[in-house]
Amino acid sequence: MAAPTQSLSALLAQTHLTDHSAVLNAANASLKKSKTDTEAQHVRVVALLNLERYEDTLDAFEKAGEKLKQDAGLEYAYALYRAGRPKEAVEVVKSDERRGARHVLAQASYRIEDFAQAAQIYQELASQDGGLENEDNDLRINSGAVDSQLEWSGQGDLAVRKKPAREDMEAFETAYNAACGSISRGELGQGDVLLKRSKDLCNALDDLTEAEKKAEILPILVQQVYVLTQLGKTDEAEELCSNLPIAEIRELSTRHIAQVNSIAASKEHSNPYLSHRLMNSTPDPSPTDQHFTFQSTILRQNKYAMDLLCGKYLGVANSSSKYLSSQPYPTISPGPVSVAVFNAAAHAHALTGKAAIKEVLPILEKRPSDVGLLLTITHLYLLTNNHAAATSLLESFFHRLETSATPADLDVRFAPGLIATMVSLYAIQGRKSHSKNELARAASYWRRKSKTPPKTLMRAAGTALLDSHNEEDLSTAGEIFSDLHDADKTDRAAVAGLVAAYAIIAPEKLDKELVDSLPPVAKLVQGIDAARLEEAGVASLPSKAPLAVDASKKRAGDKAVKPEAKKTRKNRMPKEFVEGKKMDEERWLPMKDRSYYRPKGRKGKARAAGLTQGGPVAEEKVEAKPEVKTGGGGGGQQKKKKAKGKGGKW
Repeated sequence: MAAPTQSLSALLAQTHLTDHSAVLNAANASLKKSKTDTEAQHVRVVALLNLERYEDTLDAFEKAGEKLKQDAGLEYAYALYRAGRPKEAVEVVKSDERRGARHVLAQASYRIEDFAQAAQIYQELASQDGGLENEDNDLRINSGAVDSQLEWSGQGDLAVRKKPAREDMEAFETAYNAACGSISRGELGQGDVLLKRSKDLCNALDDLTEAEKKAEILPILVQQVYVLTQLGKTDEAEELCSNLPIAEIRELSTRHIAQVNSIAASKEHSNPYLSHRLMNSTPDPSPTDQHFTFQSTILRQNKYAMDLLCGKYLGVANSSSKYLSSQPYPTISPGPVSVAVFNAAAHAHALTGKAAIKEVLPILEKRPSDVGLLLTITHLYLLTNNHAAATSLLESFFHRLETSATPADLDVRFAPGLIATMVSLYAIQGRKSHSKNELARAASYWRRKSKTPPKTLMRAAGTALLDSHNEEDLSTAGEIFSDLHDADKTDRAAVAGLVAAYAIIAPEKLDKELVDSLPPVAKLVQGIDAARLEEAGVASLPSKAPLAVDASKKRAGDKAVKPEAKKTRKNRMPKEFVEGKKMDEERWLPMKDRSYYRPKGRKGKARAAGLTQGGPVAEEKVEAKPEVKTGGGGGGQQKKKKAKGKGGKW
């Protein structure tokens, strides 16, 4: 006889908390008796979560219905997040104020790359009381990861920490995140030191097995290979790659990055076909282990570059065109912009110069709002020194976006990168007023549009307006630098610009403390010998265009500069042309009219004797024949006349 089944509550009271399989069996047994037992349903999903069976957990939620999803919203959101559905998890817990739900919301936001929201949540959690034991350490680790991602995604102004702190050196996780933050800011030397510190801290842990230590150290080594490659230490990077067991890396996303970095660091993979094969040898990562956007963008670029090196122009053109057709236009997102460059390279078969422009311009007619394609053609124009065409191309693009007047189009129109490109083109051509107007318009737009306008753009616009003598421009410059100073009191460039603007038009607006914070003039000119500079004279820059010289004022000693001979085209050259050999001066005359022509045969020679073609006439040479005296005079005269008759015939 079978033993009676214990109730779920009694079993839970007797079961150890880590015995999740027993709890799951008890819940399943209770649900066989009553499928609507909400307590058993809740216990079942918690046990499945502890057993890391996330798909089964979601299946249990679907079978239980909407009531369980509402009662166990935290568990449902966590299951969605761990099953690779973070967007749905955000929707479930975005209005849940419980501390655990805020943690899930921060993690799901991090996974969908809403790093600003994740950073805000972690700041709120760190400032609140009621945290669990060791929660502060988890918050510090996760906050460091978010700061690194903010830097990589171009939102570094939202990062909480810009420099490694002392507490970051205490755990290998925080040291690793601090290293990633330094790398994202371009501080590669500091990043290398922090990676070594992270590896040493991990090796020194006693609560991890050797296998667990190895699993934690492998991603650190992969990151170190990247840093060494960027620092130019290719020998060290290659040696590190040779000892790196890539196949043992558990995360497939990290394994693929390790494979790509090993190809980049190796000197042996000079064969593009072999490198292409190695790059595509790693399996695709699972939906729960996907690369972040900044990573996938670079990896896509690597793939297209390798395909082009292998001559797969048609494949790259088709693949990139399919990707671009699914993207909104216009956009300045790095993904579509970089793919458009490879699309142009594939259509041009990796050509450059005018030949590439000829192949790419028809594509621009089909995609006139493609920023990546537009910048590619602009670059090609610059390579051919056609600055006017590059400027005209960007100006027409800006005009189309202004005519559209939609918010998204105007954001692209005044994007700092495009504004910088246009200002650079104007600077090359010496069009300072156009540069100033462009920067002023962009600054005005972003000051109206955003509470935190782009700092570099604002600083450039304010500096350009300071060169103006217009009171309105100086007032605008003062407002710009005032906003920059309010945002960052330690920004000395903003203080200098503010003082320079208002010192001319409104000195009363300047605080004495603000002026005194700038270094005194005596300190700035310290070590400068004004008398020596004045004695040396003022250097003048040569003008870009040489001035025309009046021929009547040319000095006797001046020598005329011989103009360079133009190179004759190949289709204008004779077939028998040999470089260095003197050409025949009579080659334009018919053969029979050339001086060296010698006809063949007796008739040809006789005919050539009478063809002068305007040349000098040769005097006829008459041979004197001796008279033959005959016996009678009459007969002799008659014969003489006959001889003259014959002579007259010729």
